[in-house]
Amino acid sequence: MPSLKRLAGDDSKCIGCGQCMTVCSTLFFKEDDPERSCIRILEAAEGGSHIVVCDQRCRLCVAECPAKALSVNALGVVVLDRKLCVGCLACVAVCPIEAMRFVPGLPTPFKCIACGACARKCPAGALAVITEDLA
Repeated sequence: MPSLKRLAGDDSKCIGCGQCMTVCSTLFFKEDDPERSCIRILEAAEGGSHIVVCDQRCRLCVAECPAKALSVNALGVVVLDRKLCVGCLACVAVCPIEAMRFVPGLPTPFKCIACGACARKCPAGALAVITEDLA
């Protein structure tokens, strides 16, 4: 049975500090910019914080990409080949949870690759990289 490596969040542990967003944007874009983070922290309607992580399960973006710039690696993570990407943003449009992100000024969209840097930085232990079997 194939398995999938992905980032998972526990809203009950999240303290809303935003360190995960800082480490993500700094690691990949060399600046602290929440808009350039693959993970987002939002205020929950009932108070507290809500972690929005980039789910890997549906893979609609892979099927939608006309340039075949998106693929699934051996760990089950959807990855983007920036050399093949034509910047059409079809992957962004089809993503139901906004896991595929695009920020004006960047040449290509981006998404979480389950690197775990945010999980290692989270002071509350609200994030983890997990591996689950696909049914």
